[in-house]
Amino acid sequence: FLLFSRPEAAQRLRAEALLAASLQHPNIVTIHDVGEHEGQPFYSMDLVEGRTLAELVRDQPLPPRRAAAYLKTIAEAVHYAHQKGVLHRDLKPSNVMIDRFDQPRITDFGLAKRLEADSELTVTGQVLGSPNFMAPEQAAGSRALTPSTDIYSLGALLYYLLTRQPPFQADSLTALLKQLVESEPVPPRLLLPAIPRDLETICLKCLEKEAGHRYASAQTLADDLGRFLKDEPILARPAGVAGKLGKWCRRRPALAGMAAAALGIFLLGFAGVLWQWLRATRLAGAELRQRQRVEAGEYASDMHLAQLALADQNRSLAVRLLNKHRPSVRGVAPDLRGW
Repeated sequence: FLLFSRPEAAQRLRAEALLAASLQHPNIVTIHDVGEHEGQPFYSMDLVEGRTLAELVRDQPLPPRRAAAYLKTIAEAVHYAHQKGVLHRDLKPSNVMIDRFDQPRITDFGLAKRLEADSELTVTGQVLGSPNFMAPEQAAGSRALTPSTDIYSLGALLYYLLTRQPPFQADSLTALLKQLVESEPVPPRLLLPAIPRDLETICLKCLEKEAGHRYASAQTLADDLGRFLKDEPILARPAGVAGKLGKWCRRRPALAGMAAAALGIFLLGFAGVLWQWLRATRLAGAELRQRQRVEAGEYASDMHLAQLALADQNRSLAVRLLNKHRPSVRGVAPDLRGW
């Protein structure tokens, strides 16, 4: 292949070999030698006897605890690479081998780059990596990638191990990249309710659109997976209603603006109706209080007249005045009698 490939392919092969050769970790496939033979570049690496994660999950998803244990080990190896200043940028099931000791081994650093410098082999805006497992910023062609990029891919890898499908799937690359940037993944428990809620929370935290909302490091992710495996409380927490609404607004700013405007108009209209109702209620209350004051004054006046009538032995007038203020039979009128 390399004899007939463009120079960039050979350069990328050599870059992969040199970067991987600088990583000495039991869960990273070791590169032993890099060179050229009769004009053809080559490198030699460990022979790993086993299967890739893609082959392991081909028929059915992994049990949740086994998936968590694999990903914890992988995350620790990725953290080691990050500490050495290396991003992988293409973490996916086919790039992780499970050896005969049931240990994951990361391979294929063909897209790896050093954190402190831009790769000369990457063109600005060019999308490199496996779209189903790449982070949104990587899908957008950004060159400002950080360890959070690999953390997203670790979350996508865990999603695959738990559900046997990547977080996003589409019929075309354009549609897939649009989903990566704009859509939220279906929660794994909606696909398989047997998945533990804490493990789903860990997975979805890795898959946050904004890099700052993911785990701070691959080691922090590995630590939370360790807590899950020990049945201890995890540090990650699921997004609440406000968090989900905020995500939706960031993904659909135009629609969110229209909804906010419509809500504002509704609230203004409601406030106007409420003000009119309160005003009418206040007026009605004032009228009622005025009527009660008049009735009380009339009552006091009639009782004074009734007292004078009794003093003059005019019983018929007194009874008529008293009956005038007898409470209604239906109990509607207030009872003003008080003496």
